Parts: sequence; structure tokens; C-alpha cells
Amino acid sequence: MRIASLVPSATETLFALGLGPDVVGVTHECDYPPEATELPNLTRTVIPEGLSTAEIDAAVRERTQRGEHLYELDADTLRELDPDLIVTQALCEVCAVSIEDVRAIAEEIPSQPQVISLDPMTLGEVLSDVRRLAEATDDEGAADELLDEAADRIDAVRTRLEGARPRAVAALEWLAPPYIGGHWIPQLIEIAGGVDPLGLPGEKSRTASWGEVAAAAPEIVVVMPCGFDLPRTIVELPALTRQPGWGMLKAARAGRVWAADGNAYFNRPGPRLVEALEMLAEAFHPEAVRYGHAGMERVS
Repeated sequence: MRIASLVPSATETLFALGLGPDVVGVTHECDYPPEATELPNLTRTVIPEGLSTAEIDAAVRERTQRGEHLYELDADTLRELDPDLIVTQALCEVCAVSIEDVRAIAEEIPSQPQVISLDPMTLGEVLSDVRRLAEATDDEGAADELLDEAADRIDAVRTRLEGARPRAVAALEWLAPPYIGGHWIPQLIEIAGGVDPLGLPGEKSRTASWGEVAAAAPEIVVVMPCGFDLPRTIVELPALTRQPGWGMLKAARAGRVWAADGNAYFNRPGPRLVEALEMLAEAFHPEAVRYGHAGMERVS
């Protein structure tokens, strides 16, 4: 089977299922596992590099208000690859090419590829999508193994944190303006021994005022900007701390702020969400949990 993956999380899942040799094309953002970077790129972004978080937000809003997409699809290369299966998503217009464009081009490809859209909103739906991909590729045995491992690791976190006092946590997926993490993030926080007074499980991420964030009195703040790795997040933090209202945050005054690699672990609904869970558990309750993952760093 020849597979084109237009979503980084799908690429990760396909490789985790042992289907890497079947993947013939990926997005320009597919950087994990490393083998994926060697495959032809099927997308490109129209947002210039080097912009600040505020400038990125302004550029995104301007294009979406005009009804323009943020990613372009290399239709010629997709046709040349002649895939049997195309994996895409419609969950977030900021994160991928237009699903309408994908379907239109798929109809022009002689192989008439199947198009699957993965649009999970919760941790359970993320795990269910592993099964969907496996079924589409006739490889359900690999899915059983991957899902069993994920379930065991999630259960291990729950067991280690039995009786631990929940910590109030604010998860910020963007900085200017502040975005509160939604989708699966509040669930990860809850399983990791926290409580999220701002995020809504299974709902989209949303903007908030600094006053609202401060009123929630988070004991811990985790900064996980969408699309940023850990070094880029740390670089952006000084600008964050200069924003009006940052000093109102209980967590900031107490020095309980964590920077996270949102791009690799938190924003992508793939297998590494389990590692994200383990990182959160260690950050919230280091007295009970020790994993030693490198995707988060305490910055104050």
C-alpha cells in the first residue's frame, strides 16, 4: 500500500504501527521519526518565518478572515506519488491543508485513493484513530500492541498518583494572546494529578484574558505553544513575562512555570501524548513520579 500522510500525528502513528515503508509522502512539518524527513514533502506554509507570536497570530487571523488557507498542497507531487490512501484532518484549519482540496485532487488520481480524516478531540479519540489507521491498512495486530502499551502506561500514572492532591494548572497553547489548551489537554492534566480550571475537555482551545487566567489561581503554568519546540518556547518566554497581567499569576510569582515542547508532545494527537502525560505527572508530583523525559523544563 502507498500512503500519503498530510498530518504529522498521522505520520508518527503510521511509523509506530510499522507502516513506515508504505509512507510515500508527508508534510513539511513531519519531523518524527527522523526517517519521515527523508520523504517528499506535499505541503508548504504561506506564513513567513521569523515572526513573533503576536505577528504569527495577526497573520493567521488576517488570512482566515479572508477565507484563505495557511498551507498549500503540492498537488502535482501528490498525483505523481499515486497513493492508495491519503490521511488528512479537518479539525484545525491552522494545522493542515484544506480537506476540500485534498478530496478534489484525490478524485483526479487514477488509483482513486481512500481519504481518511483524523479529527480527534479527546484522548480516547486519539487512541481510537490508531485503530482506524490499522483497519484501513489491514494491520490491526500492530494496533493491539501499541494500544496495550499506551493503556499500561496511562494506568501506571494513575496508580502512582492515587491519593495525591490535585494541583491547579493552566496550560497555555499560545502566548499573544493567551490560548487555553483544549481538546485532550485537560484530560492529560487530570490524569497527571492536576485540575484544569480553564480548559474544557473535548472542546477547542480558546483565547482568554490574563485577568481570567489569574482569577483561576493556577499553582502551575505550563507553556506549550502550538508548533514550537522547547528551545523556541524558552526564547519566547521573556516576551510573555512582559505582558500585562503575567505578574498577577500565582504560579509566576511562586516560580512554578514550565516550558514544554508543544510541537512534539502536546499539540499532536499521536502516540507521544503518553509521554506528554508522563512529563506532566512528573512536573506536578515529582515526589511520586520520576520519568526523566526531556520535553519539559522548569523555567522559573
